[in-house]
Amino acid sequence: MLSQLVYVSNRKPNCTEAEIEKILASCKKNNPPLNITGILLYSDKKFIQLVEGESKVIMELYDKIKKDGRHANPMMISLNPIKEKSFPSWHMGSKKLPESKVDFKTEITSEDKGVFESILSGKEENGERVLNMLKKFF
Repeated sequence: MLSQLVYVSNRKPNCTEAEIEKILASCKKNNPPLNITGILLYSDKKFIQLVEGESKVIMELYDKIKKDGRHANPMMISLNPIKEKSFPSWHMGSKKLPESKVDFKTEITSEDKGVFESILSGKEENGERVLNMLKKFF
């Protein structure tokens, strides 16, 4: 079953920009054979990642992510079956978020700001709202 998983985690101080490049290089190499796509948003303190693929495959990936020493406190936000991928050609799109002001590609309401804060804190559980918010970054 095709599924979409979103998680948030804390970025550990040992996770340098070079480590981020390693993560993205690993995605570029490992995700195509597994038919995994998605996006990674990161700041100096947080990761928000959305992965899409077969349910079993993305759950196995998430199990590996939870053990990765570059993350702390990974928290699954949503896991939902999907009919089609939202990011079908991106084996892992990425964007660094500034610490001060997030630059959204569209107008953002105060409600959206609240949803984004809920995502960062791991409290948002509505998969559709999470997806709609993450799309605003790309």
